[in-house]
Amino acid sequence: MKWGILGTSFISGVMAEAIKGDDKSELYAVAGRSEDNVSAFARQYAVEKTFSDYDALISDELVDIIYIALPNHLHHDFIMKAAQQGKAILCEKSLSIDMEKTELALHAIKEHQVFFAEGLMYLHHPLIRELVAILESGEIGELRSIHTSYIASIAQFVNPASKGALYNLGCYPVSLMYLVVKTLLGEQAFENRTMKAMSRRGEDHNICESSLLMSFGENNTAFVHTAEDHGLKHHFTVLGTKGCITMASNPWLPALDNHISVEIYETSKRDIAVSAQGDGFFYQVRQVREAVEAGRKELVAPCATWQDSYQIMQLLTEWESLGSS
Repeated sequence: MKWGILGTSFISGVMAEAIKGDDKSELYAVAGRSEDNVSAFARQYAVEKTFSDYDALISDELVDIIYIALPNHLHHDFIMKAAQQGKAILCEKSLSIDMEKTELALHAIKEHQVFFAEGLMYLHHPLIRELVAILESGEIGELRSIHTSYIASIAQFVNPASKGALYNLGCYPVSLMYLVVKTLLGEQAFENRTMKAMSRRGEDHNICESSLLMSFGENNTAFVHTAEDHGLKHHFTVLGTKGCITMASNPWLPALDNHISVEIYETSKRDIAVSAQGDGFFYQVRQVREAVEAGRKELVAPCATWQDSYQIMQLLTEWESLGSS
């Protein structure tokens, strides 16, 4: 299965390593705006073909899967172009930066009936499958609340047109919150949601830190926080009527050795170790490749489907609108 990468950013290199680590995948082509950067990337990762034009790579008949590693605000345009060429598509998160662009992209995917996945790579990892298994066991009872935060000092590295912390980092806690709620209550639980947000803006005038409070379902709340100008810190806790689950390891950067803490209130606390063969990118490449080989058009749970990505984008854009008011 031949992969083509659009862009030569840091994340392109991470994915290149993951593609080369899969014995049934080939890193065939890369495209970028800088010939020097493209040449250096091709030498480092032994890429066969290079392009200085993104459209030329997309049009190459030998490319099976397009990986879009461009800034968020460009995603929709290249999703549409790749779909028109009949290519399978893996697009970095977030899917887009607004619902208009999101709908344009997903319409093209449906119209041309191509494979599509959003690059929420952590959802492919065994750590998340273990989390889902614990949730489905009923051990912590009925869902009551989710508390989550993800911060990282990345503001100096991201394109201002990608609209800041919510779309660069907030997509991680929001997508995992969405998975937990969908698993325990069904996605319809968000239909009657209420949301409030408080935000701070950075030097580029985008939201650089924000806190979101949400109520949904009959007795459920969520608190979500993100920031892009300080730290590297994760937190994710699911509170139920009988107990709680805390992701002791960073759920958005899972590795070889991972841990989940399960506490039954005032009774017991245990650690669950989850070992793996690689990180989220390792599993993402394999599962995307296997899905394309099997002729499927999307991933299966706990990975994000098209519909999941649409719902996650709705939550992110609503959060942004509240934080901007």
